[in-house]
Amino acid sequence: MFTREEKDAVYKAIYGRRDVRTFLPNEISKETIHKILDAAHHGPSVGFMQPWNFILISSNEVKEKLAWAADKERRALAIHYEGKKEEDFLALKIQGIKEAPLTICVTCDPTRGGSHVLGRNSIPETDIMSTACAIQNMWLAAYAEGLAMGWVSFYKKNDVRDILNIPPHIEPVALMSIGYTENYPEKPILEQANWEKRRSLEKLIFENEWGKTE
Repeated sequence: MFTREEKDAVYKAIYGRRDVRTFLPNEISKETIHKILDAAHHGPSVGFMQPWNFILISSNEVKEKLAWAADKERRALAIHYEGKKEEDFLALKIQGIKEAPLTICVTCDPTRGGSHVLGRNSIPETDIMSTACAIQNMWLAAYAEGLAMGWVSFYKKNDVRDILNIPPHIEPVALMSIGYTENYPEKPILEQANWEKRRSLEKLIFENEWGKTE
């Protein structure tokens, strides 16, 4: 059983975690990185397939290439927005990849465990879902360690595969930049920028079937 203080700490991590874009160059100890990766490795995975790998990127040259890939895709996506939204979208900070002392590419191997993995037989996407659970564990652990983390979510997968020499069948699910920061926001960055408002939880809960609230 958790004590009251332990419960509060869990919820503090859940509600306080943010997607951060600005970092200090301060190095992170190997021990801390290992603790964060170990937390990710203990994420739940369907069929216990553990489909993830973690590529640790500290080379400035490699980070520059990844920043180029992300910035190229960001500019391509910006055509879908007009006016202030386009400006806000273009203002999202790709330089976090360059600023942070470490970027972690989290991958997913859809072949791990063979062709008959419990759960994945029915829903193939469970390998990606499992990898997302590992990423969330990593994010919460980073926050608990006083570190900031940012998820770069736009790039062409083949660009990242080429830069990091990832085999064609491996999915590069996320680029996570991690480091210390002086600007840890109280609210999510996009919420602060009025990109979107947080939806009401009550309106998202149905009873027994879709759309039924009572």
